[in-house]
Amino acid sequence: MAVNVNRFLFTRILGHFPQQEMTLAFAYGSGVFKQIGNTNPDNMIDFVFAVDDPVSWHRKNMDRNPSHYSALRFLGPKGITVVQDRFGAGVYYNTLVRCEKRLIKYGVVSTSTLKSDLIHWDTLYLGGRLHKPVEIIKRTSDTKLFNAMRQNQWNALYTSLLMLPEQISEEYLFKCIAGLSYSGDFRMVFGEDKNKVHNIVKGNMTEFRKYYKRMLESTEHIYWNKKKRRIEQDRSPACLYSHMEQLPSNLKNEVVRLSGIKHSDVQEVFTILAREKACTDLVKQGVKNIVKSSTKTQSIKGIFTAGLSKTYVYSMKKLTKMWKGGKQQKQSKSS
Repeated sequence: MAVNVNRFLFTRILGHFPQQEMTLAFAYGSGVFKQIGNTNPDNMIDFVFAVDDPVSWHRKNMDRNPSHYSALRFLGPKGITVVQDRFGAGVYYNTLVRCEKRLIKYGVVSTSTLKSDLIHWDTLYLGGRLHKPVEIIKRTSDTKLFNAMRQNQWNALYTSLLMLPEQISEEYLFKCIAGLSYSGDFRMVFGEDKNKVHNIVKGNMTEFRKYYKRMLESTEHIYWNKKKRRIEQDRSPACLYSHMEQLPSNLKNEVVRLSGIKHSDVQEVFTILAREKACTDLVKQGVKNIVKSSTKTQSIKGIFTAGLSKTYVYSMKKLTKMWKGGKQQKQSKSS
C-alpha cells in the first residue's frame, strides 16, 4: 500500500532537475511505500534518475542546484561523473536535500550502467531496488531499457525459485525476491533495520502481487494457487537446469566459480549441479558475493558524495531505524 503522499509532489520535485537527458525517474523506499512499523509521512523520499549524458546532466544540475553537492562539486561535472562511474555501483547520490518542503535523496546513474546492471547483475545495486515495487515518475521511451527492467524481474524470480523449496507461500517468495539485494549487505548487520525485508513485503503484498502477476501466471514448472496464496514448483533436475540457464551472466559466473567444478562448458557444470541438486546454496552465496562487493564500495563513496556532516546525520537516522526495528522484534517475540 503506497504511503499517503500527494502524487503531484513527485512531479513538482522532478521539476527542480534537468529533464532533457533524463530517460527514467523513479521513487522508492519508506517515503513512498508503506513499511510495517515505519509509516512516518515525513520519511525521506528516495529517487533514482537515469540519464543518457551524465556530464551534461551534472553540469546543468550544478548550475541549478549547487548546494545539493558536497565539496566534490569543485571537481566539476566531468570529475563528478568519473566518481559516479568508476567507484562503487555506478551511482552518484546527493542526500538530505530539502525540496518542496520534504527531505529527499537522489541517485544519478547513466542509462547504460543501469541497463547493464538490470540484465547482467554487475552489482545488483539498482537492479535490486527494481525487484521491488517502485513509483515511476518519468517513464522511459527507451525500449531496451524497458526490456531490461522486465528482464531484471525475471532474473529475480528464477534466482529465488532456485533458492526455495517445492511448496512456498506468496509472502515467502516475495520476501526472497525483496531480500536478494540485502543478502551480503554489511549494513544489514550494522546500520539497517533487521526486519526491513519483512516490513517491506508485509506492508506491500498487493503491490508485489501486481508486480509479479504475469510472470507467476506464465512461468513454466510452477503452479500458483491464488486462493490459498500458495506456490508449488517442480524441482526436478530438468527444471533446475532450466532455471539456472535463465540466470543473469554475472550470477552464472559466480555459481560456476563457487562450484569448483573444472569444466570449460558452463552447460555441463549446470547439468551436474542440477542432477545433484546442489545449486541452491551456490546461488545464495553467489548473490551474497555480488552484493557484498558493491555495497561496501558504494557506501564508502557515499561518505564523499554526501560530505561528513550529512553522512553523520544520515547514519544516525539509519541507526535509529535499526534500534526501533530491534525493539519491535523483541516486543513481538515477547507478546
